[in-house]
Amino acid sequence: MAKLHIVNKSPFERNSLKSCLGKSKEGSTILLIEDAVVGALKGTVVADDLSSAIANKNVCVLGSDLNTRGFTEAEILDGIKIVDYAGFVDLVAEHSNVQSWL
Repeated sequence: MAKLHIVNKSPFERNSLKSCLGKSKEGSTILLIEDAVVGALKGTVVADDLSSAIANKNVCVLGSDLNTRGFTEAEILDGIKIVDYAGFVDLVAEHSNVQSWL
């Protein structure tokens, strides 16, 4: 079963997202939470890397964290799925391996 990767740090503060994108395997799921949700925005310096990852990985963002930071669904990259807390729990339950990137 593929691994769930959870990233919570802003890609403008730490390299957690970049490391995750480089080490995660095809078919993995990447969930952006807390400050990492800014990495899902269109037009940022990490947008190209994240867009490339969407081609062979499932990328999700926690909607409440996105909204808390004042962003909307229209501002995130195409192909990123927005999940709620129940969806977060489902992702954890669906994956036998979970990696948190600090």
